[in-house]
Order: sequence, then structure tokens, then C-alpha cells
Amino acid sequence: MDKVQHWLNLCDEDVLTARVLLREKRLLPAGFFCHLIAEKALKAVIASVANETPPYIHHLKQLSIKAELYDDLSESQLELLKELQPLNIEARYSEYKSSIAETLSIEKLTRLLKETEVFYVG
Repeated sequence: MDKVQHWLNLCDEDVLTARVLLREKRLLPAGFFCHLIAEKALKAVIASVANETPPYIHHLKQLSIKAELYDDLSESQLELLKELQPLNIEARYSEYKSSIAETLSIEKLTRLLKETEVFYVG
């Protein structure tokens, strides 16, 4: 399996996981997986464009720049990446979990997952 397909397969698995988490109303983990989907989609582009192993970073803006996509993203795509970014950090560290969880709702996560899936599929 090539590097690009590897990242895309990971995205597919993460989409399924995010859907299950959302259905079970596990909002913070669902948001974390939305971030992972966007991150891995960008890493697939980096693997394709640069034909190299993507960097071991999780910052979506930096990854979109490395993927040579940042300047071509729409305002709504840029806003999505900005909204998803905190879900990576705060979901990993317990001292931030309660503050980020307070900002989440079923409606917000449903929207984020739909937008993330559109971002991934392109």
C-alpha cells in the first residue's frame, strides 16, 4: 500500500469512529476524531505532493501550508481548521477537557463532523 492510501484508509476508519462517538454523545472524543480526520487528510496530500513522510506535527494550519493548500482553502475551510485545532490539544490534556467540553454540543459536533467529512473527501 502506498503512503497516500495509508493516510486515506486511516481517515476512513476515523470517520466511522467519529460517527459512533457522536451517536453515543461522547462529544469531546468525537471532536478529537474530527481533528484526526482533517490532520490525516492533510498528511495524505503531503505524502502525495511532496512524496515524503509527513511531519510528526498535529497543527492543522502548519500541515495545510506544508501540503501547499493553505492559500487555496476557502474561508469556511480555514474556519473549520481553526475550530478543529483546539480539539486536538484540549482532548489530550485533562486540565483542558472541562473547558473545551463546555463549548461542545450535539449540534456543533454534528456540523463539525459533516464539514470535516466534506474537507476530507474534497
